Amino acid sequence: METKILTTSEYDIAIAGEILKNGGLVAFPTETVYGLGADALNETAVKNIYKAKGRPSDNPLIVHVADKKDIAPLVKEITPKAQALIDAFFPAPLTIILNKSEKVGKVVSGGLDTVAVRMPENEIARKVIKASGCPIAAPSANTSGLPSPTKSKYVVEDMMGKIDAIIDGGDCEFGVESTVITLATETPTILRPGAVTKEMLEKVIGEVQVARAVTEGMKKDEVASSPGMKYKHYSPKAKVVIVDADKETYEKFVNGKKDAFALCFEGDSVNIPKVTFGRENDDLSQAKELFDALRKLDEMGAKKVYARIPRITGVGMAVYNRLIRAAAFTVIDLKKPFVIGLTGPTGAGKGYVSNYLSSLGFNVIDSDKIVKTIYEKNQNVLDKVCKVFGNDIIENGVLNRKKLGDIVFSDKKKLETLNSIVHPAVIEECEKQAVFPAVIDAPQLFEAKAQDKCYKIICVTADRETRINRIISRDGITKEQAEKRINSQFSEKYYTDNSDYVVCNNGENIKTQIDKILEEIL
Repeated sequence: METKILTTSEYDIAIAGEILKNGGLVAFPTETVYGLGADALNETAVKNIYKAKGRPSDNPLIVHVADKKDIAPLVKEITPKAQALIDAFFPAPLTIILNKSEKVGKVVSGGLDTVAVRMPENEIARKVIKASGCPIAAPSANTSGLPSPTKSKYVVEDMMGKIDAIIDGGDCEFGVESTVITLATETPTILRPGAVTKEMLEKVIGEVQVARAVTEGMKKDEVASSPGMKYKHYSPKAKVVIVDADKETYEKFVNGKKDAFALCFEGDSVNIPKVTFGRENDDLSQAKELFDALRKLDEMGAKKVYARIPRITGVGMAVYNRLIRAAAFTVIDLKKPFVIGLTGPTGAGKGYVSNYLSSLGFNVIDSDKIVKTIYEKNQNVLDKVCKVFGNDIIENGVLNRKKLGDIVFSDKKKLETLNSIVHPAVIEECEKQAVFPAVIDAPQLFEAKAQDKCYKIICVTADRETRINRIISRDGITKEQAEKRINSQFSEKYYTDNSDYVVCNNGENIKTQIDKILEEIL
């Protein structure tokens, strides 16, 4: 396909309008990023947007209008809160989600019963929409997953030969996509933050929530009700890692890295190759420069990038939202002590992993040995245990852990009571021994609520039958007793869902798995 490069002249805008009217695709500038437009009421044209971008078809698109009066035909009802936002903000970098009318097809709405509508502030954008004579569906004009384009040259790189025309309208003003708020829920909820902030919205309509997916990502079965929610987004070809640290700590961290790039603020003292995205206390400058900075990293051939974390308030929330997706939710939190938690269900084979980590130079702290020492030497803990479970568990002045296990592994309440007595002492001793680089081998890491003390958590798993056989061989107990121990713990899904990394120990080459995890962590 031949792609025309158009100017912002009235003549070229008229050409763009005709292309859109006839079912074609045109990229045009808005105040946020460049959009890739098609007639929103033409299902075939909208499908071609998905094809040009390589975008999943269950990801809804935003419908752009040139005038406030053009909103009513697209929705079932303009609610009082919607009208208040329209009156207060439009035209603006703000998208409102409402229940859609029958005019809006399922393709543009991603199969949902709602439609996302916005009236762009950019005059060129409104002129293009007006010239087309129809509402325009327009996601960002980039290959799906790559950083959104804030300059026409990036649209040319991604879309040349795939669409009918590109309007060169210079650099975009804000640099991140519009704020998306749904009014189709009981409480208005921000699904994607932007230049119109939560605080600004609440001044007009009262309480506004922020969707969990804005900063934490979507659950596996959750339906995306807004663009930019479900998939890895805005990402350069390099692997991006966010570093949660103050200025000095960040500088020290990245300056010790080789073969890496820094994505940082102006004025940061960094001696590795770097790209800046705005000033530290200026959210708007960060928003405007972020996507451009991510594109520059590709141009420089970056393979791994350590990005300084922005603040998560005001427009900074929008910057963080885009950056966390560019990083595929990979964050190094340097505010936490560098302790790796190693856990998993009983019989999974954590011991093998512990030994391998120890051979690599890690200070491995065996929490089970600490428990044994506590039972032998901490009279205060032992007295409390005996008071609850009786003196029959003591033989020749020593705690019989097998007897104690027979009592607690068949009764979850008793196990919880034992844990409440022993865990605080175990955590205290682990903290004393946690000399960098430390690994805490803790089968009951979650039961002890010690996960927050860990920088990252590795879970070791294995199939149930393998675990049962290992427990029988290790502890010399029956299959029934082994199953009781397994059933007394959290489910395997709980361990994997609450860990950062999972090692499968069914006999595969787990050293390769661990090496890959350590490369990412370190």
